[in-house]
Amino acid sequence: MPGFLLHLGATVKCTHGGQAVPTVTNERVTLMGNPIVMKPSPYSISACPFHVGNSHVPCITAQWITAASRITANGMPVLLLDSQANCTPNGTPLLIVATQTRVTGV
Repeated sequence: MPGFLLHLGATVKCTHGGQAVPTVTNERVTLMGNPIVMKPSPYSISACPFHVGNSHVPCITAQWITAASRITANGMPVLLLDSQANCTPNGTPLLIVATQTRVTGV
């Protein structure tokens, strides 16, 4: 499915509202002045308020499961608006709230 490419300036959150940012970006390819993000790059999550009973079980990191099938950067698939990721330790998804709207990929 086609979608806009993800970049460092995109707004990504866990389902509980924690802010997610990539730990690694591709500095060689930029969109609107921000480096793009590739599938192998894990995301770090901060300020996740998730609780199970009285225990605070926040999302800490997330790993991407799906990415572009036809577009790569440095041999690795790039992330798209419809890419999916799972958070650790609770397995909930990441939500891509906003990204650039100039470049699409498949």
